[in-house]
Amino acid sequence: MGTIGMIVVLLSCIVGQVLNNKFSRYSTAKLNANLTGAEVAAQMLRRNAINDVRVTCTQGHLTDHYDPSNKTVNLSAAVYYKRNAASAAVAAHECGHAVQHAQGYPFLRFRSAMVPALSAVSQYMTWIILLGILVVEMTPLPLEIGIGLFGMTTLFAFVTLPVEFDASRRALAWMSKQGVVTTQEYAMAQDALKWAALTYVITALGSLAQLLHLVSILNNRRRN
Repeated sequence: MGTIGMIVVLLSCIVGQVLNNKFSRYSTAKLNANLTGAEVAAQMLRRNAINDVRVTCTQGHLTDHYDPSNKTVNLSAAVYYKRNAASAAVAAHECGHAVQHAQGYPFLRFRSAMVPALSAVSQYMTWIILLGILVVEMTPLPLEIGIGLFGMTTLFAFVTLPVEFDASRRALAWMSKQGVVTTQEYAMAQDALKWAALTYVITALGSLAQLLHLVSILNNRRRN
């Protein structure tokens, strides 16, 4: 792992720890509107005239996500049942993805279209890259293929960024407009979502750093 890779890993650990601390702190701030995360989600979907999306409770910590394949907003128990600024922020954010889906948000459509291809190649990509590195002195072809496949995952990581930032923007705007959060609660929700978004930024940068490292291996072989 190169210096850039180590820096990315360190940043990922720091951002992850800060994110956990933020959510723990904001989870103690009881929501003035006295709504659970599930109720916030249901209300946001209803106000956006989305009637074909279900809100479900899923296992795990910070496992909240929107699944466009079956139109479900999946909230962890800490979000689904709790009445605080953090749960409201997460629930609204995931519903932001549902609104994107309903409105045909271009980056979400592009991201969703990439999923089948990435799922198909993900189980072989690591082995192809490893083989490519091992035989690069004999032939660059396997590594070139591996770089092409890994480039798809890097593109996916960067396409995810506008999807996540836009969902947070929609969530915050809706909560503010509907009076779901007070001014102080809005600041908490905004801060929590900012740190959550940073995890995606770190992931994208880490993927780019690894891609550039693979490209440098290939270029070194070509110069020799």
